[in-house]
Amino acid sequence: MQPSISVLGVPIDLGFGRRGVDMGPSAFRIAGVLERVAALGFHVQDLGDVFCPNPEIIPVGDPKLKYAEEILRLCETTAELVVDILGRGSFPLFLGGDHSMAIGTFAGLAEHYRDKHQTMGVVWLDAHGDMNTPQTTPSGNVHGMPLAISLGMGADSFVKMRGFAPKLIADKVALIGVRDLDPGERRNITESGVHVFTMNEVDRRGFSSVMEEALSIATNGTQALHVSFDMDVVDPLLAPGVGTPVRGGLSYREAHLAMELIAESKRLTSLEVVEANPILDVKNSTADLGVELILSALGKRII
Repeated sequence: MQPSISVLGVPIDLGFGRRGVDMGPSAFRIAGVLERVAALGFHVQDLGDVFCPNPEIIPVGDPKLKYAEEILRLCETTAELVVDILGRGSFPLFLGGDHSMAIGTFAGLAEHYRDKHQTMGVVWLDAHGDMNTPQTTPSGNVHGMPLAISLGMGADSFVKMRGFAPKLIADKVALIGVRDLDPGERRNITESGVHVFTMNEVDRRGFSSVMEEALSIATNGTQALHVSFDMDVVDPLLAPGVGTPVRGGLSYREAHLAMELIAESKRLTSLEVVEANPILDVKNSTADLGVELILSALGKRII
């Protein structure tokens, strides 16, 4: 029997201040994600997209937590779908959308494993920390808050979604590729206890060493491994279609090595790739790279 993969698009751009990232799931599909994953031998089911309202026709609300009500509603729906996917024994592949979607994916994943008395480790690859709260955010954009929320920091309405908190164990979370943090966010990261590997450390130690340690952190004593891959962790010369590009990111081979090592671990249980913005892209190259990286994570090999 073919292993099953359920693909869910989360076309949200409410967590960000720039339009276009809502088309990310479509960009990944246009780049052939369904067909190329199926070619690896998986049974692929496309569940379509979670509904997201148009930001032009809804109120911003709290300037320190923009579009909170609508984002919360979308993340609740996403979490319910995640629980259903895992309950059917299928592997969830999430396509974004801005990174605020992770509030919903993490809530659903955590609920499933909590009910089974299991724990989940996380490898989070991102140029940013995504560890702001309403008290530290300079923008009010929720896409800069999902990791903090999942660790139990921030607005109660988000933190206590699905009736429990935190969703993640800080000591089982590895954040890789960071090179752009807000001042208050640095304090949140330090106080949270997550393991952080900045690009400075990548440069000093070498990427394979960093990635192997991150995987060790996320898989030690856990029964599930989730990988959250923000396309802006890659250098913008290679991935121009992102909303918040930061120079000095992962190279093409480093990004693939990350996914290849994840595949070799044989521990991956769910994956999300986020923040592809076709409006800012060049010939859909960022989404195409994202699909290549998905294939590497799912076991595509050079030989």
